[in-house]
Order: sequence, then structure tokens, then C-alpha cells
Amino acid sequence: MVSKRKKKYESGEGNRYVSRKTALKMLQLSLKDFRKLCILKGIYPREPRNRKRAQKGAPGIKTLYHLKDIQFLMHEPIIWKLRDYKIFAKKMGKARALRDFEAIKRYLENRPHVTLDHIVKERYPSFVDAIRDLDDCLSLLFMFSTFPSLQHVPRDQSALCRRLTIEFLHAVIASQALRNVFVSIKGYYFQAEIKGQKVTWIVPHHFCFAPQSTMEVDFRIMSTFVQFYSVLLGFVNFRLYHLLNLHYPPTFAVLSADATEKTLVDEEAFVSERVAALNVPLFCTGPTVEEEVEMDQFPMIEDQTKLEEVKQEAEKVKKQKTLFKGLKFFINREVPREPVVFTIRCFGGEVSWDKLLFVGAAFDESDESITHQIVDRPHMGKQYISRYYVQPQWIFDSVNACELLPVEKYFLGAVLPPHLSPFIDKTRQLYVTPEERALEDPSLAEINPEDEEESEDEESEKKDEEGESEEEVLRDDEESEKANETELNKKDEIMEKKKKQMSVSMGIVAREDPTEKRHQERQEHKLREKMIKKKHRNLYRSMMKGRADCTSVLDKMTDSVGCLMKEAIEIRLNTSNFNRDGFNVGPGWYLVLNKLSNEKAGLIRVNTTLHTSPYWLACSHVWAGIYVAWAGSPTTSVL
Repeated sequence: MVSKRKKKYESGEGNRYVSRKTALKMLQLSLKDFRKLCILKGIYPREPRNRKRAQKGAPGIKTLYHLKDIQFLMHEPIIWKLRDYKIFAKKMGKARALRDFEAIKRYLENRPHVTLDHIVKERYPSFVDAIRDLDDCLSLLFMFSTFPSLQHVPRDQSALCRRLTIEFLHAVIASQALRNVFVSIKGYYFQAEIKGQKVTWIVPHHFCFAPQSTMEVDFRIMSTFVQFYSVLLGFVNFRLYHLLNLHYPPTFAVLSADATEKTLVDEEAFVSERVAALNVPLFCTGPTVEEEVEMDQFPMIEDQTKLEEVKQEAEKVKKQKTLFKGLKFFINREVPREPVVFTIRCFGGEVSWDKLLFVGAAFDESDESITHQIVDRPHMGKQYISRYYVQPQWIFDSVNACELLPVEKYFLGAVLPPHLSPFIDKTRQLYVTPEERALEDPSLAEINPEDEEESEDEESEKKDEEGESEEEVLRDDEESEKANETELNKKDEIMEKKKKQMSVSMGIVAREDPTEKRHQERQEHKLREKMIKKKHRNLYRSMMKGRADCTSVLDKMTDSVGCLMKEAIEIRLNTSNFNRDGFNVGPGWYLVLNKLSNEKAGLIRVNTTLHTSPYWLACSHVWAGIYVAWAGSPTTSVL
């Protein structure tokens, strides 16, 4: 009994991967719908170990997917919604062409809607899994919340992103989960600790929107990500609000359902709405009970240093949560309000601004109980003695240091210290700045290196005055005068030497040695021959062999016909030759001349009919060899 022979690529990597074209045929979807489905389900291309086997011997590089992933997509109910939407688009196009407004209204009422709730539950089985994947979600939604109405970004989507991000910021404020802040060119980096997981996101700077070309950014793909991330953040906000005993959805005084299009379009109103929402406390469904975390004691642990470090870290976080408690801040209008208000409120501080410029102010500038005023200008006209005028960096540096830093370095017009990043690993073996050392060890900050140098100079001067006599002082003066004279003489000599070197001399024409030039060209030609690929090497050898054969044929042509042929070839190659008389090249040579006119500059293309008789083809072959021997351009083109 003979066993059945296995066919190639039916097992292993050949059967494990499928190309994107095959996946489209299996799912019966267009490329646009396939991309959308992969983004929503979290399917991405794979890189096989052996690409040749995975592609079943096909050349090139193809986009490959796991066969199991494509089979998993075949059971997704969203595929039917995408197909229904395609049918809806065709019906709408037909109704618009016929101007059937009743049908258009009926189709819009029965428009298919895609729900992504089951996908979120499928991709994130637990709440902690969803929190771990919030970094990209928050960064993208914060960016889309600042967009105006674009082609692929409708106004409803940007308004939804704005509402969800505000809800998340309020949840962070209520839980006091913010830990680190860093300001960079890209925006504001915030890091919060939620359920033991660190979540980092970026809030972009609020600038005027600069439209991007379609070649740089594909807003259609980004909008698909936003569609999924908005559902995810809605689930997370709902769970966070219920854990904090807050009513969801929250009711904001400014972001109400009666907001008109004018208030949504106005940029200044948009900023003031967000800040006002952050300064208003939310409605609670029950009393908020702060859980006191008690550290467990493990007497069996041998290394007690780790346990002490954990205790110190817990005490540090507890102290950081009430960093600005009891302090009142007033923000000037030139300061970026939203990140400053969010940071201050996360650590228990009270904040306000001018009520004539923005809504939501809690107190005026004339309030005597204000402890700090945040200013970002070199000087102020009217100042109050009862408060500190500091720059915004003081708030962010104090948060990262987990303590209130001295305000002397952050006064108006002062040169600010470097803003250090809190996201650098402290265990790295790299250069540590003096400012960072001072933060870790406060005793180093008390010692100023400039004061040390001044004290050392004063002590040395006193010793010199007591120990030196008048005679020694006179001798020193005489020696210093002599040394100055010798230095001046040396400088004069150096200047004279430089002036002599700056003179202009006649240049010498360099003559080239023809033998050395030919030798160098020969060496370069050999190097180019070595650089030929292995698959082209046999072709090059056959060309060189034909070149040698045609050279021998040319040498044998010593009769009068051969001389006339050489002269005709020379005339056709050199178009600037004044001698245009002589033997005419027959039509069998036109094939070669057409080819050479594309390779060598200066040749005229011959557009005539070609003879295909064996005689003329043989003449063409001989002429190709002759030209290779003379010009050598085909060799250089191959190399």
C-alpha cells in the first residue's frame, strides 16, 4: 500500500498564513471595509519566519495574516452590517439621482447602525485590561476633541470626544489619581494611577488648527480608531464614576443639550467651557468614603528593605494627594488654563480666573485670601503683598517633586531652572544633573558652589596679604613686566609669520599621465565587473565573448567594402562630422542604430521599417559586436 504523497505548501507555514487578497475573497469585502473590520477587531498583519514558504513560493513581499484570524472574522456580525450599509449607500445614491425625497427620508430613518459594545467586551474581558490600553485611546481622543468639522471628522464625533475627555478628567480629579506632569513641545504629558495601573496620555497645546493634506494624514483610518476608542472610554468612565459614587452621565452647566452651533464653533467659548467644567464639582450619589490603605506585615520576608521602600512610597503618595490643600490660586489670562486648573484641582487646591473674560470663576483677583498668582509675563503693574507671583512651571515641578518647592527661583522675570522629566528611570547609569541630585538629596541644594568659590578666594587673599612683604611685591611686579614684554614679542613674531603665509603664489598646471589614466580606468572596470550580481554574471560573459568575436570579424574586413563600412559607421556615429558623403548604411543596420540612439547621447533615432531576412539579421549581429568593441557603452550599462 503506497502512502499518499504530500503536496508542497499544504502544511506548516504555507498553510498557516494567507495573503490580503485571499482574505478579501474569503470575507467578500472591499479593502476599505476589511481595514475597518481589522481595526475594530484588533487584527493586524504578521511577519512569518520563512516568507518564501508562507507565500507559497511567490516572489516579492505580500501582506500576510494568520488563517485563524481570518476564519475568526468570518463569524463577526458586523460584516452583515457593512454589507447592509453598502446596500443603503446604493439606494441613497439612486434616490438622490431621481430626486425622490420621500424615499431619502425613509432610508435615513432605517439607516443601519454599527454597535461595538460586544467587541469591547470581547477584547477587554476585565476592567483592568481596559485601563492598560487607555494610553493611545486618551491621546487620540484628546487630539480629536480640538478638531473642527472636517471631511472625515464630523462635528458630532469631535463633540463626543470632548465630552468623554472632560468626564475622564473629572474622574481623575475626584479620585486624586494624578501622579506626574511634564510639559514638552508636543503637549502636556499626564500620568495617573488607576487601579494600580499607570496611564499616560498627551494633551496637545491649544493652537489654531492647521489643515493637513490628504497625503500626510489619513483621517478616515484615524476616525475608525476614534469610533472604537470612544465606546471604550465610555465604558471606562461609567465604571470609574460608579466606583467613586458619582452620578453618570455628569451634568455640566455649560455643556448642556441646549448648546447651539454658535457656541460649539466659537473657539474661545470651547476653551472656556472645558475649563468651567473642570472647576465645577460633580453631583455625588452617596457619601465619598476615603479608604485608608494599611500595609500588610510579612515577618517571614528576609529582605526588609523592600518593605520599607514600599511603605515610604505609600506615604509619599498620601502626602502628594494633599499637596495644594488650603492654597488659593489665581490664573492670569496669558497662562494655559486647562492643564493648570486640572493639575491644581487634582491635589486639593482652589483655582479661579477673571470672570469678565471666562466663565466659571470662583473668586476675583482682589480676594485677599489668594496665596499664589500664576503669571507668565516679565512684570506686573499692580501687585498684592499678601500673595506670591510665580510662573506656571512652579506647579508642575512641585507635583513631580511631591513637595512645595521654594518660590524664589520662579518669580516674575526669573530664569527658570530646567524642567526635568519624571518619566526617566532612576536606576539608569547615566549623567545626573545637579538639579536632579538636589531634588534627591536636599542637603546639596543648601550648598551653593558660587558661595564656596567666593569664600575660598577671600581666605587666600587674606593669607597672601599677611605673608607677603613689600620687597616680594616689587619683585613680582618686575617679573610680571618682563613676562608681559616677552609675550608681546612672541605675538608679534607669530603675526609676521602668518602674514608671510598669506601671500598669493602662481599656480602650476597639473599634467595627466595617459598611461596612469588608462591603468586607473582598467582597475575601475575590474571593480565594476566584481560588483555584478551572480544571476547577471553569465549574461555578461556571453556579451564579452560576442564582443571578442565581433572584434575578430572587424579585423578580417580588410577589403574595400570593409573600409567603406567602417567609414559609414563613423559618419553615423559622429553627427557633427562635416564629411556626409560615402557609403550609405543599409536598412538592416537600423535595428542596431535605434537601440544605440537610446543608450548613447548625440545619436539620431531612425524611424523606418526593418528587414527581418536572415542576411540582415546577421549583419545586425555583426554590427552590435563592432559597436561594443569601439564604444563600450553596453558594458557600462550592464555594470
